[in-house]
Amino acid sequence: MRSTSFPSRAVAPLALAVWALCGAAQAQLQPTQIVVAQPADIRSTNPGVNRDNTTDGVVLNIVEGLVGYRENGSVGPLLARAYTISPDGLTYTFKLRTGVKFHNGDPMTSADVLWSWKRYMDPKTDWRCLSEFDGRSGLKVVNATAPDAQTFVLQLDKPSAVFLDNLARTDCGMAAVLSKKSVKEDGGWDKPIGTGPFKFEEWKRGEYVTMSAFTDYQSPPGAKADGYLGLKTPQVAQVKFLTVPDMSTSKAGLQSGAIDATQITSSDVQELKAHRSVKVMAVVDAGKNTLLMQNNDPVLKDERIRQAIAYSLDMKQIVAASSEGLAHVNNSAIQESSAFYSAVQKKGYEYNPAKAKKLLQEAGYKGQPIVIQANKRAHVPSFSVAVLSQAMMQAVGINAQIEVLEWATQLDRYNSGNYQMSSFTYSSRLDPALSYEQFSGNKAKQPRKVWDDPAAQKLIDQSFVESDPKKRQALFDQLHTQMITKTPLLVLYNVTDSWGVRTRLSGFTVWEGKPLLWGARLGSK
Repeated sequence: MRSTSFPSRAVAPLALAVWALCGAAQAQLQPTQIVVAQPADIRSTNPGVNRDNTTDGVVLNIVEGLVGYRENGSVGPLLARAYTISPDGLTYTFKLRTGVKFHNGDPMTSADVLWSWKRYMDPKTDWRCLSEFDGRSGLKVVNATAPDAQTFVLQLDKPSAVFLDNLARTDCGMAAVLSKKSVKEDGGWDKPIGTGPFKFEEWKRGEYVTMSAFTDYQSPPGAKADGYLGLKTPQVAQVKFLTVPDMSTSKAGLQSGAIDATQITSSDVQELKAHRSVKVMAVVDAGKNTLLMQNNDPVLKDERIRQAIAYSLDMKQIVAASSEGLAHVNNSAIQESSAFYSAVQKKGYEYNPAKAKKLLQEAGYKGQPIVIQANKRAHVPSFSVAVLSQAMMQAVGINAQIEVLEWATQLDRYNSGNYQMSSFTYSSRLDPALSYEQFSGNKAKQPRKVWDDPAAQKLIDQSFVESDPKKRQALFDQLHTQMITKTPLLVLYNVTDSWGVRTRLSGFTVWEGKPLLWGARLGSK
């Protein structure tokens, strides 16, 4: 048995409001309130339901699940103090931490865990991750029980190496354990009454969300914070998430002191670095900035041409320029902070224009156009990567062109496989099996898949079942070696966001694009 313990018309009045704050920042700001600007309003307060990354970033300061992610992407106990897995991999037994209370003061017991689980598994809840557990994605939870007040048991129909990872997923709301009083008498959603370090206070739609410190919070064990685990003590009385769609307005609020933390555009990095009361944070997550190549395309089906494209690119220059020097190359599908990021994963592509030209000649390339699709969204490097890549590809004789699309159109083209190349950003997947699965699979069944290779798919399938870390490492290393050789896509670097933070704010962190407010405190600067 294994065990482990944010419409243009709306901008003007909002801008005026923030500018008013800017003009009287010192008089208006309370030293016990942290103000975090975000570019869009949350979609709901219902964990894992009607959500996006902005929503998750707020709600996961309020709720917690049985397990959560560490900084290195591994999963550990959160509301559980420990869990055991039966030898056949089918039964997961969670022992709950004692003394944990909901924000209304009620003690948390296994009955609450069971009620929360049954609610998620009810299709009427419309939980984003239901298909991961009801058999539609291959695995089914066949039974859930609470044999005593401190024990919760889940039984599966087959072993899975990513079961706990799916429970911990932030887009799933961490399968948060909620008080039954989070819903109305008719079963409709009311508000989140969770166990997290902050409790929900108010959501004024289109303007802000506030939460306050939970004074009876019981932190998980640990001397320091570790992702969603470890020491999570709230240090301020209140946090306000302020909706500021206009980036220049949020930057002005940051410079004046009306805002304590905000995501910033890469073009503002150098200016804000020079501000004496602002520090710039580079926040790296497991998302992947890539150049996809359609292997079914008449030109790009030739592996030598795909390899020539890889050799033509000075990836260090591309990454440095598109990230304002904040990021560096990572050609692996696994993020560097992962426990599975081995020496093999560090091996990538070399910049060799001469070799690129030689491969093009061998492949009989005759100047056929190769079109790179891109979009101009502010917080992704799609367009800049495409422009830099086009110039480098042209330098070795490739007729590279760019087609700029609206994001929705580019996404539709991606989903249908209708592209030659696409400058595309994948969202974060922490477990390597899930990361490889994002872009690998049968194109006939799922046209959005990029790497359609039976040998690679066999390794991925094994990694979903194999739970031994050493054996999984060997599988992932084989996959990386094959990916570099076959070149179905080019992983350039992990998603790197820029945040501006007032120097008076300490202990504030952002993990996987989401602000973590426990441990954050305000000083006098």
